[in-house]
Amino acid sequence: MGSGRWSTDVYAAAEHYRAATGQSAFAYSDGGAREVHPDLDPHGVFMRECRDSDEHPESTPIVVMFDVTGSMRHVPRVLQARLPQLLGLLTRQGRVTDPQIMFGAIGDATCDRVPLQVGQFESDNRMDEDLSKIVLEGGGGGGKRESYELAMYFLARHVVTDSMVRRQRKGFLFLIGDEMPYDRVEPGQVGKVIGDDLRQAIPTRDLLAELRRKFEVFFILPTAASNGGDQQVLRAWRDLLGQHVLELDDLDEVCETIARQVTTDSPSTPQLSLTTRRL
Repeated sequence: MGSGRWSTDVYAAAEHYRAATGQSAFAYSDGGAREVHPDLDPHGVFMRECRDSDEHPESTPIVVMFDVTGSMRHVPRVLQARLPQLLGLLTRQGRVTDPQIMFGAIGDATCDRVPLQVGQFESDNRMDEDLSKIVLEGGGGGGKRESYELAMYFLARHVVTDSMVRRQRKGFLFLIGDEMPYDRVEPGQVGKVIGDDLRQAIPTRDLLAELRRKFEVFFILPTAASNGGDQQVLRAWRDLLGQHVLELDDLDEVCETIARQVTTDSPSTPQLSLTTRRL
Protein backbone atom coordinates (compact mmCIF):
# COMPACT_ATOMS: atom_id res chain seq x y z
CA MET A 1 0.00 0.00 0.00
CA GLY A 2 1.01 3.66 0.03
CA SER A 3 0.88 4.40 -3.70
CA GLY A 4 -0.80 7.43 -5.27
CA ARG A 5 -1.01 11.03 -4.10
CA TRP A 6 -3.49 12.95 -2.00
CA SER A 7 -5.99 15.16 -3.82
CA THR A 8 -7.96 17.79 -1.94
CA ASP A 9 -10.30 18.00 -4.94
CA VAL A 10 -11.08 14.28 -4.73
CA TYR A 11 -11.75 14.56 -1.01
CA ALA A 12 -14.01 17.59 -1.52
CA ALA A 13 -15.91 15.77 -4.25
CA ALA A 14 -16.47 12.79 -1.96
CA GLU A 15 -17.70 15.07 0.82
CA HIS A 16 -20.05 16.83 -1.61
CA TYR A 17 -21.43 13.48 -2.81
CA ARG A 18 -22.05 12.31 0.75
CA ALA A 19 -23.84 15.54 1.59
CA ALA A 20 -25.98 15.38 -1.55
CA THR A 21 -26.98 11.75 -1.01
CA GLY A 22 -27.31 11.87 2.76
CA GLN A 23 -24.56 9.33 3.28
CA SER A 24 -22.53 9.31 6.47
CA ALA A 25 -18.74 9.54 6.53
CA PHE A 26 -18.99 6.46 8.77
CA ALA A 27 -21.26 4.64 6.34
CA TYR A 28 -20.33 1.14 7.46
CA SER A 29 -20.99 1.86 11.13
CA ASP A 30 -24.09 3.97 10.62
CA GLY A 31 -25.45 1.28 8.32
CA GLY A 32 -25.78 -1.00 11.33
CA ALA A 33 -22.47 -2.88 11.25
CA ARG A 34 -21.47 -4.42 14.57
CA GLU A 35 -18.47 -6.42 13.41
CA VAL A 36 -15.06 -5.27 12.27
CA HIS A 37 -14.86 -4.59 8.52
CA PRO A 38 -12.72 -7.24 6.81
CA ASP A 39 -10.35 -4.57 5.49
CA LEU A 40 -9.64 -3.32 9.02
CA ASP A 41 -9.58 -6.66 10.83
CA PRO A 42 -6.22 -7.19 12.59
CA HIS A 43 -6.82 -10.92 13.10
CA GLY A 44 -4.37 -13.01 11.13
CA VAL A 45 -2.54 -10.01 9.67
CA PHE A 46 1.14 -10.77 9.25
CA MET A 47 2.33 -7.21 8.64
CA ARG A 48 0.99 -3.81 7.75
CA GLU A 49 3.67 -2.33 5.52
CA CYS A 50 4.96 1.16 4.91
CA ARG A 51 7.29 0.73 1.96
CA ASP A 52 9.44 2.91 -0.27
CA SER A 53 8.67 3.04 -3.98
CA ASP A 54 9.71 4.93 -7.10
CA GLU A 55 6.79 7.25 -6.45
CA HIS A 56 7.60 7.64 -2.73
CA PRO A 57 11.31 6.85 -2.32
CA GLU A 58 11.66 7.92 1.34
CA SER A 59 8.41 6.92 3.01
CA THR A 60 7.57 8.28 6.45
CA PRO A 61 5.07 6.19 8.46
CA ILE A 62 2.44 8.08 10.45
CA VAL A 63 -0.20 6.23 12.47
CA VAL A 64 -3.31 7.93 13.89
CA MET A 65 -5.49 5.75 16.10
CA PHE A 66 -8.44 7.11 18.04
CA ASP A 67 -10.65 5.84 20.82
CA VAL A 68 -14.21 5.11 19.61
CA THR A 69 -15.75 4.18 22.97
CA GLY A 70 -18.66 5.97 24.60
CA SER A 71 -16.49 8.29 26.67
CA MET A 72 -15.29 9.96 23.48
CA ARG A 73 -18.92 10.45 22.31
CA HIS A 74 -18.99 12.89 19.39
CA VAL A 75 -15.21 13.35 19.14
CA PRO A 76 -14.47 10.67 16.47
CA ARG A 77 -16.91 12.28 14.03
CA VAL A 78 -15.32 15.67 14.53
CA LEU A 79 -11.89 14.16 14.03
CA GLN A 80 -12.98 12.32 10.88
CA ALA A 81 -13.94 15.56 9.22
CA ARG A 82 -10.41 16.87 9.69
CA LEU A 83 -7.98 13.95 9.80
CA PRO A 84 -8.10 13.20 6.05
CA GLN A 85 -6.74 16.69 5.50
CA LEU A 86 -3.60 15.78 7.41
CA LEU A 87 -1.78 14.34 4.42
CA GLY A 88 -2.61 17.38 2.35
CA LEU A 89 -1.26 19.62 5.10
CA LEU A 90 1.97 17.66 5.39
CA THR A 91 2.44 17.58 1.63
CA ARG A 92 1.69 21.27 1.04
CA GLN A 93 3.93 22.48 3.82
CA GLY A 94 6.70 20.01 3.04
CA ARG A 95 6.99 18.98 6.67
CA VAL A 96 7.93 15.39 5.94
CA THR A 97 9.12 13.32 3.00
CA ASP A 98 6.63 10.94 1.38
CA PRO A 99 4.16 10.65 4.28
CA GLN A 100 2.07 7.49 4.46
CA ILE A 101 -0.78 7.54 6.98
CA MET A 102 -2.55 4.66 8.68
CA PHE A 103 -5.83 5.26 10.52
CA GLY A 104 -7.21 2.92 13.15
CA ALA A 105 -9.64 2.71 16.06
CA ILE A 106 -9.43 1.50 19.64
CA GLY A 107 -12.10 0.02 21.91
CA ASP A 108 -12.10 -2.18 24.99
CA ALA A 109 -11.09 -5.82 24.57
CA THR A 110 -12.73 -6.74 27.88
CA CYS A 111 -16.23 -6.03 26.61
CA ASP A 112 -16.44 -4.62 23.07
CA ARG A 113 -17.22 -6.57 19.92
CA VAL A 114 -14.72 -4.49 17.94
CA PRO A 115 -11.81 -3.60 20.24
CA LEU A 116 -9.25 -2.93 17.47
CA GLN A 117 -9.47 -1.76 13.86
CA VAL A 118 -6.38 -1.17 11.73
CA GLY A 119 -6.22 0.35 8.25
CA GLN A 120 -3.42 0.41 5.71
CA PHE A 121 -0.64 2.93 5.18
CA GLU A 122 -1.93 5.21 2.44
CA SER A 123 -0.56 8.16 0.50
CA ASP A 124 -3.77 9.08 -1.28
CA ASN A 125 -7.53 9.36 -0.77
CA ARG A 126 -7.93 5.71 0.11
CA MET A 127 -7.38 6.74 3.73
CA ASP A 128 -10.85 8.29 3.58
CA GLU A 129 -12.19 4.89 2.55
CA ASP A 130 -10.53 3.31 5.59
CA LEU A 131 -12.22 5.85 7.84
CA SER A 132 -15.61 5.10 6.30
CA LYS A 133 -15.23 1.44 7.37
CA ILE A 134 -14.56 2.14 11.05
CA VAL A 135 -17.20 0.91 13.49
CA LEU A 136 -18.09 3.51 16.12
CA GLU A 137 -19.17 0.97 18.69
CA GLY A 138 -19.52 3.48 21.49
CA GLY A 139 -19.01 0.86 24.18
CA GLY A 140 -16.07 0.65 26.51
CA GLY A 141 -15.64 -0.58 30.04
CA GLY A 142 -15.32 1.08 33.42
CA GLY A 143 -12.42 2.41 35.40
CA LYS A 144 -11.35 4.93 32.77
CA ARG A 145 -9.39 2.30 30.85
CA GLU A 146 -9.48 1.13 27.23
CA SER A 147 -7.28 -1.27 25.23
CA TYR A 148 -4.64 1.15 23.97
CA GLU A 149 -2.03 -1.45 24.91
CA LEU A 150 -3.56 -3.94 22.46
CA ALA A 151 -3.17 -1.41 19.65
CA MET A 152 0.41 -0.80 20.74
CA TYR A 153 1.09 -4.54 20.66
CA PHE A 154 -0.13 -4.79 17.07
CA LEU A 155 1.92 -1.80 15.97
CA ALA A 156 5.04 -3.09 17.71
CA ARG A 157 4.87 -6.59 16.23
CA HIS A 158 2.78 -6.40 13.08
CA VAL A 159 4.11 -3.31 11.30
CA VAL A 160 7.22 -3.10 9.15
CA THR A 161 8.55 0.18 7.75
CA ASP A 162 11.31 0.86 5.25
CA SER A 163 11.95 4.06 7.17
CA MET A 164 13.33 1.97 10.02
CA VAL A 165 14.73 -0.97 8.03
CA ARG A 166 16.59 1.14 5.48
CA ARG A 167 17.26 4.42 7.29
CA GLN A 168 16.96 3.65 11.00
CA ARG A 169 14.35 6.38 11.20
CA LYS A 170 11.34 6.13 13.45
CA GLY A 171 7.79 6.70 12.36
CA PHE A 172 5.16 8.64 14.30
CA LEU A 173 2.23 7.26 16.29
CA PHE A 174 -0.59 9.43 17.63
CA LEU A 175 -3.08 7.86 20.05
CA ILE A 176 -6.15 10.07 20.51
CA GLY A 177 -8.32 9.27 23.50
CA ASP A 178 -9.41 10.21 27.00
CA GLU A 179 -8.73 7.13 29.13
CA MET A 180 -5.81 5.08 30.41
CA PRO A 181 -4.37 1.85 28.99
CA TYR A 182 -4.62 -1.40 30.93
CA ASP A 183 -1.50 -2.33 32.87
CA ARG A 184 -0.61 -5.29 30.68
CA VAL A 185 -1.27 -6.98 27.35
CA GLU A 186 -3.33 -10.11 28.00
CA PRO A 187 -2.58 -13.31 26.02
CA GLY A 188 -6.26 -14.20 25.66
CA GLN A 189 -7.10 -10.85 24.13
CA VAL A 190 -4.16 -11.02 21.76
CA GLY A 191 -5.21 -14.46 20.60
CA LYS A 192 -8.84 -13.53 20.07
CA VAL A 193 -8.35 -10.15 18.42
CA ILE A 194 -5.00 -10.50 16.62
CA GLY A 195 -4.47 -14.26 16.44
CA ASP A 196 -1.02 -14.48 18.05
CA ASP A 197 -0.14 -17.22 20.51
CA LEU A 198 1.20 -15.06 23.31
CA ARG A 199 2.41 -17.29 26.13
CA GLN A 200 2.43 -14.72 28.95
CA ALA A 201 1.19 -11.24 29.66
CA ILE A 202 3.41 -8.28 28.78
CA PRO A 203 3.49 -5.23 31.07
CA THR A 204 2.31 -2.22 29.11
CA ARG A 205 5.45 -0.30 30.02
CA ASP A 206 7.64 -3.08 28.56
CA LEU A 207 5.53 -3.26 25.42
CA LEU A 208 5.75 0.50 25.01
CA ALA A 209 9.55 0.34 25.21
CA GLU A 210 9.48 -2.16 22.34
CA LEU A 211 7.10 0.02 20.33
CA ARG A 212 9.23 3.13 20.82
CA ARG A 213 12.07 1.49 18.95
CA LYS A 214 9.88 1.90 15.85
CA PHE A 215 7.78 4.99 16.58
CA GLU A 216 7.81 8.33 18.31
CA VAL A 217 4.66 7.83 20.40
CA PHE A 218 2.28 10.65 21.35
CA PHE A 219 -0.97 10.68 23.31
CA ILE A 220 -3.49 13.43 22.52
CA LEU A 221 -6.32 14.09 24.95
CA PRO A 222 -9.12 16.29 23.54
CA THR A 223 -10.51 18.53 26.27
CA ALA A 224 -13.96 18.16 24.66
CA ALA A 225 -14.04 14.44 25.52
CA SER A 226 -15.80 13.13 28.62
CA ASN A 227 -12.53 12.77 30.51
CA GLY A 228 -10.89 15.82 29.02
CA GLY A 229 -8.57 17.36 31.59
CA ASP A 230 -8.82 14.36 33.92
CA GLN A 231 -5.68 14.48 36.05
CA GLN A 232 -5.59 10.73 36.71
CA VAL A 233 -5.58 10.03 32.97
CA LEU A 234 -3.00 12.71 32.30
CA ARG A 235 -0.69 11.48 35.06
CA ALA A 236 -0.89 7.89 33.81
CA TRP A 237 0.07 8.82 30.25
CA ARG A 238 2.69 11.31 31.35
CA ASP A 239 4.29 8.56 33.44
CA LEU A 240 4.53 6.47 30.27
CA LEU A 241 5.31 9.11 27.63
CA GLY A 242 6.58 12.18 29.42
CA GLN A 243 6.51 15.29 27.23
CA HIS A 244 4.77 13.44 24.42
CA VAL A 245 1.40 13.89 26.11
CA LEU A 246 -0.69 16.73 24.65
CA GLU A 247 -4.02 18.29 25.57
CA LEU A 248 -5.96 19.44 22.53
CA ASP A 249 -8.15 22.44 23.33
CA ASP A 250 -9.57 22.91 19.84
CA LEU A 251 -10.54 19.86 17.78
CA ASP A 252 -10.40 21.96 14.64
CA GLU A 253 -6.63 22.07 15.15
CA VAL A 254 -6.03 18.31 15.26
CA CYS A 255 -4.28 18.18 11.88
CA GLU A 256 -2.07 21.15 12.66
CA THR A 257 -1.26 19.73 16.09
CA ILE A 258 -0.14 16.42 14.60
CA ALA A 259 1.75 18.07 11.76
CA ARG A 260 3.76 20.20 14.15
CA GLN A 261 5.16 17.07 15.77
CA VAL A 262 6.21 15.48 12.50
CA THR A 263 9.47 17.07 11.36
CA THR A 264 12.21 15.63 9.22
CA ASP A 265 14.98 17.59 10.91
CA SER A 266 14.24 16.71 14.53
CA PRO A 267 11.87 13.74 14.86
CA SER A 268 12.37 13.34 18.59
CA THR A 269 11.83 16.99 19.49
CA PRO A 270 8.12 17.93 19.39
CA GLN A 271 7.03 21.42 18.43
CA LEU A 272 4.25 23.26 20.30
CA SER A 273 1.08 24.66 18.79
CA LEU A 274 -0.83 27.58 20.22
CA THR A 275 -3.89 25.42 20.84
CA THR A 276 -2.04 22.48 22.37
CA ARG A 277 -0.99 22.37 26.00
CA ARG A 278 1.98 20.25 26.89
CA LEU A 279 2.08 18.77 30.37
